[in-house]
Amino acid sequence: MGTAEKIAEAVEAHPMVSRIELIGSRARGTATELSDWDFHVTAEDFGEVAADLPALAASYGPLAAQWDPLGDCESYLLIYPGPVKVDLLFRDVPRSWNPPWRVGPDTLTAIDAHFWDWSLWLVSKCRHGMTDRIRGELLRMSHHILRPLGIETLPLSLQEAAERFIRARDRLEIRYGLHISRRLEEEVLPLVRASHRDHYRPSGLRS
Repeated sequence: MGTAEKIAEAVEAHPMVSRIELIGSRARGTATELSDWDFHVTAEDFGEVAADLPALAASYGPLAAQWDPLGDCESYLLIYPGPVKVDLLFRDVPRSWNPPWRVGPDTLTAIDAHFWDWSLWLVSKCRHGMTDRIRGELLRMSHHILRPLGIETLPLSLQEAAERFIRARDRLEIRYGLHISRRLEEEVLPLVRASHRDHYRPSGLRS
């Protein structure tokens, strides 16, 4: 049994979870090796399940664990070595998007996790040839993550976004006296470089 299945089994065993169901490309049989493992979770008490998820997920050693800042429903996003991306979607619990990140010593680690989670998701879209989707997501990423970091120029590719992100994050680490683990970056960056050779420029926008 793989990591994703183990996580799903552990979540299903929670007394306040009534059902967990595999959805998305993995359920349809159209997934690539990097596609997310998306699970729809139905909870009798979302608050209780949400409070217990960090400890449950931590027992399997995630590289990143976060509530999706830009989800339309409450979604707990996990990345495990491999990398394996597992998204626990509470589609019955709607939410509004967070504003663009406020950059500071207390948020930089979370920003790093958000960037690499987003990048891994986009690598899987690259594998499906979803060029238009990549263009739109680069614009959204610029608004929510890159511009707050001081990166004003819109990246033409996911690889360019990653390179600029790394430079900006590294400068801020020095400024704040922090050191963020590179384990997540080491898992995702080679996939970005291998899978995203084309350049994307959202039409009508200054690059």
